[in-house]
Amino acid sequence: MSDEARAVVAGHADYAVGIISAVEQITGRGSRLVPVSGTGRSAAEIEEAIRTTMIDRGLKVIFTDLQAGSCSMAARRMMAGLEGAVLVCGANLPTLLDFVLADDLSPQDAALRALERGRSAMTMLTSRPKPTSADAGGSGAR
Repeated sequence: MSDEARAVVAGHADYAVGIISAVEQITGRGSRLVPVSGTGRSAAEIEEAIRTTMIDRGLKVIFTDLQAGSCSMAARRMMAGLEGAVLVCGANLPTLLDFVLADDLSPQDAALRALERGRSAMTMLTSRPKPTSADAGGSGAR
């Protein structure tokens, strides 16, 4: 197992740092992800920060918070000049956990599998109203 960086995580405010912190606490593999924040940066500056980080570290995978967010749009523009790059938008914690644990896959293949795992990890639960005494009485009045 290598702790070498495998992907960039970019998003609004402290999204990247926060979610990478959770990955680190759960797996000890937070170093596999490099944070980039869009805070205080223009669109061009975000694009340059992502490009520089990916090229300097030899990375081909980027995860972002929102599909139409500033970091995703910058990543899309940046990808035009980076062959083999993969962008996963809407990354959640299960997505990143699966990605950092995928030692047997290339970063691009790990990103695809992680995307599917992140999607399948989402669920919605609804509560049921508590029965009232009238419901339990069975009086038949409605």
